[in-house]
Amino acid sequence: MPTVFIPPSLRRHTDGVDRIQMSETTVREIIATLEERFPGIRQRLCDGDHLRPGLAVAVDSRISDLGLLEQVGDAKEVHFVAAVGGG
Repeated sequence: MPTVFIPPSLRRHTDGVDRIQMSETTVREIIATLEERFPGIRQRLCDGDHLRPGLAVAVDSRISDLGLLEQVGDAKEVHFVAAVGGG
């Protein structure tokens, strides 16, 4: 069961909750459950059916290319992080 870490910038929408253990199996399911518990958080994480531009998800320290479709399975940690670009 992964622990989902809430980024500091979103904690005002979670009443200060910084992490939650969840049994969901995909990032999409995690966000849906977060939305049920903290209405309005989905719009801060998603743009339609995709993660918001500039946002990435890391599952067990690996940045996902699949976004909402990423499987979390037996992962220990899920983090929403600001995407870093460079050149």
